[in-house]
Amino acid sequence: MLRRVISFPLLLLYGLGTTVGAGIYALMGPVASHAGGAAPLSFLIASSLAGLTAVSFAALSARFPRSAGEAVYFREAFGQRTGASLLGLAVVLSGCVSAATISRAFAGYLQGVVDVPAWLSILAVVLVLTAVAIWGIQQSLSLAAVVTLIEIAGLLLVVWAARGALDELPARASELWPSVPGAAWPGVFAGGLIAFYAFLGFEDMVNVAEEVKDVRHAMPLAIGLTLVLTTLIYILVATVSVLTVPPAALMASKEPLALVYRTASGSQSPLLNAIAILAMMNGAMIQIVMASRVLYGLAGEPLVPRGVGQVHARFRTPHRATLGVGALILALALFFPIEPLAAAASSITLLVFSAVNASLAWLLFRDPSMRASTKVPIVLPVLGLVTNLAFLGYSGWARLIG
Repeated sequence: MLRRVISFPLLLLYGLGTTVGAGIYALMGPVASHAGGAAPLSFLIASSLAGLTAVSFAALSARFPRSAGEAVYFREAFGQRTGASLLGLAVVLSGCVSAATISRAFAGYLQGVVDVPAWLSILAVVLVLTAVAIWGIQQSLSLAAVVTLIEIAGLLLVVWAARGALDELPARASELWPSVPGAAWPGVFAGGLIAFYAFLGFEDMVNVAEEVKDVRHAMPLAIGLTLVLTTLIYILVATVSVLTVPPAALMASKEPLALVYRTASGSQSPLLNAIAILAMMNGAMIQIVMASRVLYGLAGEPLVPRGVGQVHARFRTPHRATLGVGALILALALFFPIEPLAAAASSITLLVFSAVNASLAWLLFRDPSMRASTKVPIVLPVLGLVTNLAFLGYSGWARLIG
């Protein structure tokens, strides 16, 4: 049995660490390329869309606080054990692909600082993070919490450097709104589609549910606060970015937030590069923890041997599941082309979101006690389902024509 050692502050920092990651450092440019000065509005739209699914995760995690949450929700709603196992394994694969992608990016950044072969840095980071994950959930999340605070400090450093732009906000507020009615809004919504991916990660929180204290209250609150705080940070960063640097320049830059810092302060910031490297390590760590807990929760279900769920006698962590996840991440990072797998991982995430929204909608429809306990209108998960299917269709169409 896993230990309930995760406090609410640690859970909240875990949620922020899964969501406020390296993505915002890269996505500011692509969002601005579509939305222009209205990029903050794109982030607000993306937050609203992500919030529909966050409501479903919050409601279901309070009712069914189990590891492999997505699979549990699907099984409880539709009674499909095999389908639930496949859904859970899809979550594991998505997390492993994300961690492998991050590990390869980490190796690239590190080579810019130290002349180390990429394979060696990938091997080292995956082995170290896997070992920390086996050592203990409290140790893993404490390390992740510290790095999360550093990541947020990096974003606030950009805001602080560009704080002068906020003094101009009253006079330039019109620049943050689509200037031509009807013509600019498609760009704002296209930017919102891209910004949506910067909000992914909150869903990972439900997979440590069996190690959270007072989980039925802490989990929904932490999911909600994670989304609110992430939205505030992103909108603040987006606002100072478009007021400091022209959107076209943000679009052309490979490191848009570093460009904002240089433009505002007139100096380089090696600290931001170091924070980006830490953010990548943090992202990989969180994916290892999440995927191993899903695999642990699936142990004994169809397609997953019961032995996978064995818990280490001393550390009280699912060491076999963690080792399996670490090995898969290492294989993906070293031997497989990550780009198509990463695209598939995004599609898997949207399918999982759709399944979770469908699960809540069906439970609300057929179970009066669920309606009474959650007080969530059925229209919200239905909207979440439609939204995620629309995102999935748009993503497939964009890759097809691209």
